[in-house]
Amino acid sequence: MTTLIDTASHHAGHTDQLITPDWAEIVRITPEADGVTTFWFKFTSPEVQARYRFAPGQFNMLYLPGCGEAAISMSSDPDAPDRLVGHTTRLVGNVTKGIGKLQVGDTVGMRGPFGTCWPMAELEGKDLVIACGGIGLPPLRPAIYHILRSREKYGKVTLLYGARTPKDLLYQNEYETWKQADIDVQVTVDRGDEAWDGRVGVVPMWFYHFRVDPQKTAILTCGPEIMIRFVIYEALARRIPAGRIYVSMERNMKCGQGACGHCQMGPYFVCKDGPVFPFSALEKFFNVEEF
Repeated sequence: MTTLIDTASHHAGHTDQLITPDWAEIVRITPEADGVTTFWFKFTSPEVQARYRFAPGQFNMLYLPGCGEAAISMSSDPDAPDRLVGHTTRLVGNVTKGIGKLQVGDTVGMRGPFGTCWPMAELEGKDLVIACGGIGLPPLRPAIYHILRSREKYGKVTLLYGARTPKDLLYQNEYETWKQADIDVQVTVDRGDEAWDGRVGVVPMWFYHFRVDPQKTAILTCGPEIMIRFVIYEALARRIPAGRIYVSMERNMKCGQGACGHCQMGPYFVCKDGPVFPFSALEKFFNVEEF
C-alpha cells in the first residue's frame, strides 16, 4: 500500500474552521493575466487570522453566498510576515466569476486549509524540477517561496513554466527574483507574438534541453492533465522513480471532505487524500478516463 503524504499536523486545531467557513476580507486585488486575478484575503476575526497556517500545495474552500463554494489552492507565501492568504483564480465558474465582481473590502467565506502538500522537508537535499503550465503555477508558487527562504537546503532547482501566449504568463515580475536565488527559470509559450523572443513549445519537450540525475531528482508538476501526463512520461524515461514524481490533481473538487464523491480517483478522493500525490499512488488509475 502506497503511503500518501501525511498532513495531519496542518489540520490540527482547525476542526471548526474545516466545517464552518470564517469570513475573510479582500484587502488587495492583483490582475495577473486576461481572466486571471489574485485576491488577497485577511480574516475578519483576529483570532482566526493569528492561528491560520497552510502548507504549500494545500487549498481552501471559498464560499460566496448565492453562488456556492469552490476549491482554490493558495498561491501566496505561507510564511509572509503579513500572513495574507492569496488565491490566484481563473474567473470561469459561478463562484469565481462572482468573486471576480467583488472589490477591496468585500468578504467571502473561507474553509481550510485542506489537503496534502508538497513534501518540502522530504525534498531537502534533492534536485528539483518544477514543471507547470498555465494556472498550474499558482499551487506551486508557495513551494517556490519556501525554496527561496531555504535555498541552501535544496540542490539544483529548475522551473519549467508554459502558457498559451506571452500574455497568459503569470507572475512575470517575479522571474528575475527567482533567477537571482539560483532557480533556473525556463519559460515557454505555445504561440509567440511579434514581441516574444523566448522559447516556443510545450513544457515536456524542454526535458530534452538539460540533464537530470535520477538518483537525486524529484519532480513537482501541476497544470493541464495532458501536460502532466507527458511530464510524467519524460520523468520516468529518465529513470526518476514514480515515488519522487509529485502531482497536484485539482479536478472536480466540490466539498473538500471526500463526502460528495465528485473527485474520486480510484480508491482516493482528490480533496481528502490529495491534491498532491506521489505518482506511485496514482499509477494504476492515472490513464483511466472515468473514475
